[in-house]
Amino acid sequence: MNPLSLNQRTTKSWTVAQAVDGCVRHGLESVGLWREEVAEQGLAASAKLVRTAGLRVSSLCRGGFLTAAASLDASLEDNRLAIDEAAELGAACLVLVVGGLPGVVPGRPLEGVVSRDLAGARERVAEALAELAPYAGERNVRLALEPLHPIYCPDRAVVSTLGQALDLAMMYPSEQVGVVVDTFHVWWDPQVFEQIARAGERIASYQVCDYLHPLPADVLLGRGMMGDGVIDFPPITRAVLAAGYTGDIEVEIFNADIWAADPDEVVASMKRRYAEVVV
Repeated sequence: MNPLSLNQRTTKSWTVAQAVDGCVRHGLESVGLWREEVAEQGLAASAKLVRTAGLRVSSLCRGGFLTAAASLDASLEDNRLAIDEAAELGAACLVLVVGGLPGVVPGRPLEGVVSRDLAGARERVAEALAELAPYAGERNVRLALEPLHPIYCPDRAVVSTLGQALDLAMMYPSEQVGVVVDTFHVWWDPQVFEQIARAGERIASYQVCDYLHPLPADVLLGRGMMGDGVIDFPPITRAVLAAGYTGDIEVEIFNADIWAADPDEVVASMKRRYAEVVV
């Protein structure tokens, strides 16, 4: 099995059909899909494209954003829909980015009513997960909690460490709730190796990209091709594999220059760097 997977966001300009075709042409066996592009292609059409190509869906991104108390019902409904989509696609997991402080909008200045109750936001994540995990289990979908680097705590994820994610996940059967190990988000954590070992079978997805320095003005786009930043990948990869992970390894990059480049060149570079830098 070739575990290298193209997360669709790395080649942002590609549709689902183009990403599937690109994976086949470049000899990849799996693809990570995003809900927006799946909706544009059509859910049934996307599932058929993947099956016909013989690809695995390494993940579906993304569900989550569970912290806004005023719209919790709408968020839960959207996440149930995302679970149904993951089931139709046969995705290995549905990635959950849990959400930031209520009232803080990603990429925008603070305005209006903003909550500073971090503990309360984290409690809402736990309450929402209690609603979603059984629903996912009934549909044979695995939720994958993704801790995000602390720079994203205000607006995207109040779960910042692998340890926090595991504390939430371990309330449920491992086939219902796991965690994402994303190098960009966890490389800095002094407990990362301890927590990877603790995670064991809970690791639902392993995602790689580099952490650029300095970060760009828009820190969301601070992910780089492996080898272009400061992360030492082999020890993390060894730890993930030693923990028992046997799934796909996704390359997920948010970077304006990479998005502007020729997608085929990006995938070719991704394959080289994976072999040279990651493993």
